[in-house]
Parts: sequence; C-alpha cells; structure tokens
Amino acid sequence: MAELVAAVVQMRSTMEPSENLVALEQLVGEAAGRGAAYVQTPEMTGAVCRDRDHLLANLKPEQDDPIVKAAATLARRHAIYLHIGSTAIRAPGGMAANRAFLFGPDGTRVESYDKIHMFDVDLDNGESWRESRTYVPGERAALARFSVDGADVRLGFAVCYDMRFPELFRAEALAGANILTAPAAFTRQTGEAHWHVLLRARAIENNTFMIAAAQGGRHADGRETYGHSIIIDPWGKVAAEVDGDEPGVAVARLDLSAVDAARGKIPNLKNRRPFATDFTARAS
Repeated sequence: MAELVAAVVQMRSTMEPSENLVALEQLVGEAAGRGAAYVQTPEMTGAVCRDRDHLLANLKPEQDDPIVKAAATLARRHAIYLHIGSTAIRAPGGMAANRAFLFGPDGTRVESYDKIHMFDVDLDNGESWRESRTYVPGERAALARFSVDGADVRLGFAVCYDMRFPELFRAEALAGANILTAPAAFTRQTGEAHWHVLLRARAIENNTFMIAAAQGGRHADGRETYGHSIIIDPWGKVAAEVDGDEPGVAVARLDLSAVDAARGKIPNLKNRRPFATDFTARAS
C-alpha cells in the first residue's frame, strides 16, 4: 500500500515574522512527532499584515527571508517534506510575491509557486480586499514529484483564492497530480459559506486528495480567518480536520491508491470531450 502520512498546521500568524517563527517551529515539530512525512503550513505563514506599508518595508528577498531559512532547517531537522503554504517575498517594482515553497528532507528547495489569482473583492458588511495593490500575481502552475516510503507523490500547488478557479486544479490533475493543495488565510465570512464545499468539490471533480492548511482566529492586524485546516480524500470525505480556528495540527494517513480507485469508478478525466464555445445568438 502506497501511503503518505500528511499533516496540516493551523496558525494565527501575527504581523511579525519573529513571533511566527516560534509558532512554526513548535507546530511543525508536533506534526513530525506524530509521524507526518509531509507537513503543510497556511498562506502567509510569515506574517498576516494588512498594513501595506509595514509589510513592504519589512520584506526580504527569498535568499534572506527568515521563514525560508527556517523552513529549510526544519525540513532537514525532522527529515520531512515541508510545504510553506506561502509567505510574502520581495518582488521587483516595490511589490511582493505571495510565494509557496516545498523543502525536501535534506533542506533543499524542491519547488515554489506564486499565487496566481488576486483576492480583489467587496464582501458584505463593508469587508473589502485588494491584493493586487500589494502582490504581483504568479504566471505559472507548479507540480512537484517526490517519493516517500514507496508512495509516489505528485503534488499540485495553489494558494487560497486560487481554489475558486477550478481550471488550475484540473490542469494539475491532468498533468498527473494525485494530491492538490490550497493553503489559505480564508476570511471568516467566506469560510463559513464556502470553505468546505469548494475544497471537497476540487477533490471530487479531480479524484484527488486535497490538503489545505489555514490561518484561524482574530489576527493582530484586525482580520478574522476561518481556520478548519483540512485533508480530504478523492471521494470527498474529510480524512482529518482541525476543528475550529485555534492553532493546531491534524494528521491523516493517505492511501494514494485511492486516487486510481476513484478515477476507475468515475473516469471523468478520461471522459472529457472537446466542445465548441461559439455563443453567438442563433435565430430560432
């Protein structure tokens, strides 16, 4: 049986990376101590900071970023694959990149991914977000392949708002992904409405595992995130979840053969057919 022991780490990151490094080390150590070979942290692991000027003034380039350095060390210390859901990295033009990282058990970087879709929305009760003011959107999907105890892992990347764009996950599934990911800092308002249903849908429609670590609770910058870090199997069943919004860890043992089993039952990836998209009105 090709199994992967996976963990999601739920955090309540503050505006200061030095404070979040302490929580990161403790929670990753807990996940590794519970047997996880792959550990995922949330979006904005390094800092949840709505103050654009404060965030940009304290950014580091990738090679100097404290979260990146610590993640490489932690992956090597615990001999795990450590997936930093994302952290803000200095980008050209005085902007930031919302960048995810995967580090291998030897501490080397396996893959990185920049969030593609910017959360530019106006919600109820006056809640409004404009990520495009601060972040440069990514331009490429990413897929990492590695082996753990005989399990052939093919991991597709996404971050938070990306989960509302199913074409990204479909492209990764067609490229061979058997695990999809969506680490997030989902707002409480949207999380209560859509978190579980969106993640279960992405798993079901692609017959893959879905792993999504999350930020949870009220943060120092005033925002409130939903939590409920989760691991979902290819049939849409919740395999593990951090209940609520408190920091914590959830672990699940993933039988990767379940992906082929689900695709055998409902081979929708194979049953796709091309179709025309000429929507010009036709006279009846």
